[in-house]
Amino acid sequence: MTTILLARHGQASFGQENYDQLSELGCQQARLLGQHYANTQRRIDAIFSGSLVRQRDSARHFWDKYQPSIGVSGHVPILDIETPNSYVLPVFNEFNHEDVFMKSTPHLTTQAQVAAELTKANKPLTRLGEMFGEAMVRWHGGDHDDDYIESWPTFSKRAQQALEQVGAQVAQLDHLHQDSTVLVFTSGGVIAAITAHLLQQGSQTAYQLTQSSVNTGVTAISLPHLTTPQLLAFNEHSHLFVKGQHFVTKH
Repeated sequence: MTTILLARHGQASFGQENYDQLSELGCQQARLLGQHYANTQRRIDAIFSGSLVRQRDSARHFWDKYQPSIGVSGHVPILDIETPNSYVLPVFNEFNHEDVFMKSTPHLTTQAQVAAELTKANKPLTRLGEMFGEAMVRWHGGDHDDDYIESWPTFSKRAQQALEQVGAQVAQLDHLHQDSTVLVFTSGGVIAAITAHLLQQGSQTAYQLTQSSVNTGVTAISLPHLTTPQLLAFNEHSHLFVKGQHFVTKH
C-alpha cells in the first residue's frame, strides 16, 4: 500500500505584493517538518511539489533538514532540486486566488485600488482577510462559475486528477515498493478538495477544510492496490509545537 502525504506549503507572504514566496516563518515551518521526520525516522521514498515558488521552496527547506538523516545510498535520489522536471507537478498548484478575489470585488480592479480600500480600515490585514473570505464564499457557492478562470467544480476535478497523477508517477519509479511513502508539497485548497472528495462531500465542506488548513500541516492518504484511496489523517501539525503555538499559522 502506497501512502501519499500531502503537505501544505509554509507560511506565504499574505498581504504583500508577492504572495508566492515563503516568509521567514514559513521557511522555518518546512524545516521543522523535515527535522521532525528525520528525528522520528519517518521514511520518505519520493518527494513531489507543485510548481509555485512557495511549494517548491517548502520542499527545498524540508529536504535541507531531512536529507542528512538518510545518508548516501545507491538508490535514485528522493529529491533532485537541480532537476525540477523530476519532481515538479503543476497539477498540484493552488487555484488562482487573485482571480477569485477580483471577481468578488469588481469595483476594485487594481492592486492600488485594493490598497486604497484597505487604508480605510483600522486593521488592514484583518479587513483583507474578511474580503478574501467573502470571495471564497462566492467562488464555492456555484452561482457565478462562468466568471472565473477556474471555477470551483473545475478546480476540484483537477485536484482529483492530481492525486491520480502522483499515483501514476509512483508506479513509474523503479525504486519504490508496495509500502512506499510519498510526500507532496501543495496548497490548502488542493488538499481540501481532495479530502472533501474522499469524504464524499461537496464545496461547502471543502471550504471549511480550507479554513482549518495549517501551514505545513500533513494529510495522509492510502492508495491500496485496485481499490479507492482512503483518508488516513487530515492536517496533522504536531511538528510545529516544538517551537511554540505561534508557529501554527493558516496563510
